[in-house]
Amino acid sequence: MSRSPRTLWQVFRAPLLLAVLSMIGLVAALIGDGLLDLLSWLALGSTLLVIAWYWSRPSG
Repeated sequence: MSRSPRTLWQVFRAPLLLAVLSMIGLVAALIGDGLLDLLSWLALGSTLLVIAWYWSRPSG
């Protein structure tokens, strides 16, 4: 059973989203306090949540 080939956008959209979230989190951590600290924690933590979700899925 063969799958149709994926487009470049389909392959890289999730990693690009995680990269943008990480950059937003890092910049927010550098430039501000208060709400920007919260934003940085949420943005940087989202990557860890995605990794945990992916690893918790059953393989197959």
